[in-house]
Amino acid sequence: MVRGLADLGAEGILLAGAGRAILLQLADPAVGRGVAEHSTFTDRPINRLKGTLTYVYAVVYGTDEQLKEVRRRVNRAHVPVRRAADVNSPGYNAYDAELQLWVTATLYDTALTITEKIYGPLDDESADAMYRDYAKLGTALQLPEHKWPKDRAAFRRYWDERIRTLRADENAVRVGRGLLYPKRAAPWYRAIMPFARFLTAGLLPHQLRNDFGLPWSDNHERRFHRTMKALAVIYPKLPQRIRHGFKNYCLNQLETSPAQPR
Repeated sequence: MVRGLADLGAEGILLAGAGRAILLQLADPAVGRGVAEHSTFTDRPINRLKGTLTYVYAVVYGTDEQLKEVRRRVNRAHVPVRRAADVNSPGYNAYDAELQLWVTATLYDTALTITEKIYGPLDDESADAMYRDYAKLGTALQLPEHKWPKDRAAFRRYWDERIRTLRADENAVRVGRGLLYPKRAAPWYRAIMPFARFLTAGLLPHQLRNDFGLPWSDNHERRFHRTMKALAVIYPKLPQRIRHGFKNYCLNQLETSPAQPR
């Protein structure tokens, strides 16, 4: 059976990769500068995560009205995130196509990574379907269609080249550490962060793991592989209402809640 984003995107286990995707995004210097100067998500980490995933869910599963609403929210948040180059900054623009490509790429590669760790490698048809579906996340956000690499092989070349040179600068590290070690988050959120940091560290490229100050050792590596193997056994056996519960919650909230600041 061919499985695309519509089959896999509702799985709550993708939350395990949220930290990875966000830190990869921040490691792009322009994204890091824009977030550092315009976003409050280190004080509101759940809102940031919920907003990103609500956008994904609305594109894939939402009604026309839900998609319209989530695009309005994203566009409103992005309008002020721009700065012209000057002597103090190279500048940035949230509508820059290269930045939109990078953000979409981090969501796709992270979702693929988690999916294959839990369900095993996808067959070619399912992998192609998932890849095509993720292009819609970018184009719905105004990424020009031609910017999305034409196939999975082209994407892998793009991705490997970006990762090869990607390093987190001081803006990225400051914001990332604020996310990883929250000071104002709810007690329950702080309680789960040690495990979230562990998963995030295990999923990151080694140079970014070091940049963000996430400890790692051979023992960490063994524990990480044991953890993912256990999740691969346990998670698929959970009832769908649990596995898809966060998706349903986000879409319901989209209809009833006002937009939140980034």
